[in-house]
Amino acid sequence: MSAQIRAAHPEVWISVSVTTRSPRPGEVDGVHYRFIDDARFDAMIERGELLEWAVVHSSHRSGTPRRPVEEALSDGRQALLEIDLQGARQVREAMPDAFFVFLAPPSWEELVRRLVGRGTESPEDQARRLETAVQELAAEAEFDATVINTDVRAAAEELVRLMSSAGDPRRDPAPNP
Repeated sequence: MSAQIRAAHPEVWISVSVTTRSPRPGEVDGVHYRFIDDARFDAMIERGELLEWAVVHSSHRSGTPRRPVEEALSDGRQALLEIDLQGARQVREAMPDAFFVFLAPPSWEELVRRLVGRGTESPEDQARRLETAVQELAAEAEFDATVINTDVRAAAEELVRLMSSAGDPRRDPAPNP
């Protein structure tokens, strides 16, 4: 979805997370993630350089570098962070005025179909991701709005619309379905 938003809405700044996992086929360092080793990740935590970080799917760590987010916000740009539930909870603590959108699959069956259809994870990794998904889906009510990702283009447009209206005190809050 971030590629769709990058192409159609260059005014939206999209964070690039750091991760200790290896790149998947087609992923580009600095575009999809910044791929770093455990020692560098540990150093970033120690220096307070991460706005949020988490152990993801019980296998690797990912996090959001703090400084680029703060710079984008201070420049008056809309900032989009693609983070998991653990990260969202940490950002909520650090930035309570942030607007949180839950990206939901149209159904559990579709989530499984998409994950398996990608073919980028082993069966063990798929099982871990699905375990995580159960926990994340149960936490949907913690978010300010929900976008159901039936169609990537439509979901991206809805997300940008919600981001644009989030700072407007007259906005109609989008209800969680």
